[in-house]
Amino acid sequence: MTSQRLLLPRSAPAAAGISSVAIAALLDRLEARSGESHSLMVVHAGHVVAEGWWAPYTADRPHLLYSLTKSFTSVAVGLAIGDGLLSLDDRIVDVLPGRVPARVSHQGRRITVHHLLSMTAGHPADSLAQAWEREPGDLAKGFLSLPFAHREGTRHVYDNSTTYILARMLEQVTGTGLAEYLDARLFGPMGIEHAEWDRVADGAVFGFHGLHLTTEAVAAFGELLRREGAWGDRQLVEPDWVQRATRQHAASQWTLEGADQKDFSYGYGYQFWMARQGYHGHGSYAQQCLVIPSHDLVVALTAQGEAQEALDAVWDCLLPGVGHTASARDDQALARRLRHLQLPMVAGSAGPRRSITATLDASLPHSALPDKTNVTVHPARGGWRVQFGSILQVEAGYRGWRESAPLGRPIVATGAWQGDTFTADLCLITTPHRVRLTLDAGTGTATATWSTPPLTGPSLQLHAQSPLMTRPDVA
Repeated sequence: MTSQRLLLPRSAPAAAGISSVAIAALLDRLEARSGESHSLMVVHAGHVVAEGWWAPYTADRPHLLYSLTKSFTSVAVGLAIGDGLLSLDDRIVDVLPGRVPARVSHQGRRITVHHLLSMTAGHPADSLAQAWEREPGDLAKGFLSLPFAHREGTRHVYDNSTTYILARMLEQVTGTGLAEYLDARLFGPMGIEHAEWDRVADGAVFGFHGLHLTTEAVAAFGELLRREGAWGDRQLVEPDWVQRATRQHAASQWTLEGADQKDFSYGYGYQFWMARQGYHGHGSYAQQCLVIPSHDLVVALTAQGEAQEALDAVWDCLLPGVGHTASARDDQALARRLRHLQLPMVAGSAGPRRSITATLDASLPHSALPDKTNVTVHPARGGWRVQFGSILQVEAGYRGWRESAPLGRPIVATGAWQGDTFTADLCLITTPHRVRLTLDAGTGTATATWSTPPLTGPSLQLHAQSPLMTRPDVA
């Protein structure tokens, strides 16, 4: 990729008034407990004091943000409200009359922009799957046709459909797509050049998911919010909107696999979560933009992990270091460590110098490819070419990462042989996810499973395509 434009100034931690020892402790915790980190950027008093990417992830590569996208949609809605094109009291049925079912309920008629932003429309649970199943061609119509369990405005229920509808309302009143609107009003003025979007089948962006940005762009977004919408000498977002969007509008509670998620229980704003201190935009698998105005602090994270563990690391390790400094030697040691972060590569040997073919067994959970797919590993200089039937072919490096883009989106892979078994990790490098391929030459069988399943379905072929045009898996 082309060289990346810097959006924020840099500073050594000591010069910015934060301890490099505390940042190193944050790294220790992230690597020990919070899954697999992909990038970290810490901004204090407007300066980047720490930045690192775990190879093969890199600074110039946009990364899928999942639901952190919602916070950007919130800002777009705020811009439209500031222009007088929308109001918090505008109703879905008035702005999108063509998407209203014939027998919409009285409560459906009352749902406003405020209810959508705060996710207090009244459905008992996330309506996305049911709404899309009911109206495959019109999620808004499906949303309005579902029964409500609570009066609007009385209870927060995390509901992806609300943000999708906000995106469609914004497009209706502005006459332009959400992606294009944010390019013109936010990303362009900030100097953000690599905003990429996943889209539904008709070409519209999701709104609630699908934005890809570099880590620095996420950090810059957090810094814009910390400055209450000011960027340089321009006021890009009205301070009133930043304050409204990032304060509590509804009580919230969230559990994950039976465990409380403390930093999701402090209330919900307008597509932002309140935290123990400050607030955060959150995406699945720990894509985070944490803003702590009281400490002049912004933390941007991309990962394949659990958000609460990452947030706990910030509270326990990083926050005590704000306002304290370490030695120049500690700063230099941290800088060296950040330059050499990397994910582990597959251990083993170069193996046989001949092609090996096996048949894929898709019976394991989270299989990335269809059952009975022929998988062939061909030796190549510096690694292998791995052919998955007629679906796609990727390159894998030996003792290093190799990139290919067989269907448009980059896949970065590494592999090795351990006896009769070939193992490779295929990182879909613009997402949190990777596929682990295992091929047993002795039995002639192979598996290809996701480390964590993408929320838009299990097909590797689908996720290797650019642009990704899909919808969440509702099967």
